[in-house]
Amino acid sequence: MDKKLSHIDEAGNASMVDVSGKKVTARMAVASGMVRFPKEIYDTLKAQEFLGKKGSIIQTAIIAGIQGVKRTSDLIPLCHQLKLSKVDVAIKPGKNALNITCMVKCTERTGVEMEALTGVSIAALTIYDMCKALSQDITISNIQLLQKTGGKHDFSR
Repeated sequence: MDKKLSHIDEAGNASMVDVSGKKVTARMAVASGMVRFPKEIYDTLKAQEFLGKKGSIIQTAIIAGIQGVKRTSDLIPLCHQLKLSKVDVAIKPGKNALNITCMVKCTERTGVEMEALTGVSIAALTIYDMCKALSQDITISNIQLLQKTGGKHDFSR
């Protein structure tokens, strides 16, 4: 296997990748995740149109996800600061779950996979925070990269 960790130098120390020699290209990434509820809690939330004492659960989580994307380099130590072109967080009801997707675009020297994954994670944590008074059996799962384009290698799950 020729692959090696990109954020570890020859001495084994953490190192931010030098992207100065890379071409600036349009980059895009999409990530997804899920917040699953006990059936009775989900039914209650759905009957209330996902409105809680703190306001709209879905709209608050969308805004939090967008903020998370914008703060990724502050949260993940070796991520580059990027000028983002577009962030879209979508949250759709599923079977006893809220399904989250986050799409991020930029024109940069490095990709936006971590930004998309962070957006999903922060949106999911916000949903949990807004609903935790109802149950601690709420779970966050399946956070994953679905697609990325614009770098050396495109990816699609």
